[in-house]
Amino acid sequence: MLVDAALNFGILAVLSAVLYTAPSPLLNPSAVPFGVRVPPDKARAAAVEEQRSRYRGAMLVAAAVVTVPASALGAALGTPAAAVAGSLLLCALAAALWVRAHRAIVRAKAEGGWYQQARQGAVVDTSLRTDPVRFPWGWTVPALVVIAVSVVAGVVVYPGLPDRIALPERSLGGTVYRTYPTSVWTAFGFVLGQVLLTLTMAATVAGLLRARADLDVARPVAGAARYRRYLTVTARSMLGITALVNLMLLGLSALMWSDTRSTAMTLAATGVPLVGVLAVTAWLVLRVGPAGSRLREDTGEESTGLVPRDDDRFWRGAGTVYVNADDPAVLVPKRVGIGWTVNFGNPRSLVAVALVLAVAVGATVVQAVR
Repeated sequence: MLVDAALNFGILAVLSAVLYTAPSPLLNPSAVPFGVRVPPDKARAAAVEEQRSRYRGAMLVAAAVVTVPASALGAALGTPAAAVAGSLLLCALAAALWVRAHRAIVRAKAEGGWYQQARQGAVVDTSLRTDPVRFPWGWTVPALVVIAVSVVAGVVVYPGLPDRIALPERSLGGTVYRTYPTSVWTAFGFVLGQVLLTLTMAATVAGLLRARADLDVARPVAGAARYRRYLTVTARSMLGITALVNLMLLGLSALMWSDTRSTAMTLAATGVPLVGVLAVTAWLVLRVGPAGSRLREDTGEESTGLVPRDDDRFWRGAGTVYVNADDPAVLVPKRVGIGWTVNFGNPRSLVAVALVLAVAVGATVVQAVR
């Protein structure tokens, strides 16, 4: 019971912390508070700080009200269902608070005429096309090595596997094991997952290296250099995360092949790589920042006096969805969170999203009928 309570409390506490820090410049570009583009000198305007304070205060109350009862209920029922329900409720509350803050800042921006006296501009680094950041092929080696080890180990143990093999599955009641007839698909399912993950991440990295860049219009030379560094460290980090996840899948394969159902062994196989993934993610957030904002390029460049263009009209859903049919870019930097998002106004983006959904649905159907 205590373990269930601690697990539920831990899940909700971590989620609450993430949602609480969501409007912070730690996780979002500083000049886009709550998904609203503002001049850099207005990033900490009174209206913005007021909305941040109101959002955080409400989230603290919501976290306290939801976390304690959900943790106790989960312990009493012996299931993570309460944590799942509590998480959904916290996310819904955070979304509502975000939309409220977004609308308030939009009004303050319009009423205060924040962009009326600002000199708007845009900058493009053409060398990102003529001399793009190179794909870090060497960083794919760890992930490929783990796949190779997985394949060799699977080929060695496959002849000695029993007629039926047990696979762990998550349910509201916890982890359960279901047996399936032993076949190449069941025995090498996690290995196939490694291959698909590696291919997907490599394709994603290749696309990000060609994504549209939002450079610093005030100091374009330093901004371009910083963005190149950002692409390099992000690409390497993503491939490193791929290797760690592949390692976790190798551990799960080993547990499946040996029919080991020890909770401690399962936690070790999944927990160690997961800690590595979280460490890399934390480094990207704390040391790199949104669009590489924490990477410093000291070029001695003087400010142009320009501010980014007010492009709020292209962002829907409180600054989370980008729709611009006149923009040829498929991927653009996010306004909310770290990373990139697709341009839903570009037909190529819709095709890519449809393909990803088709793969996800196909994998779900295969899992269901297996």
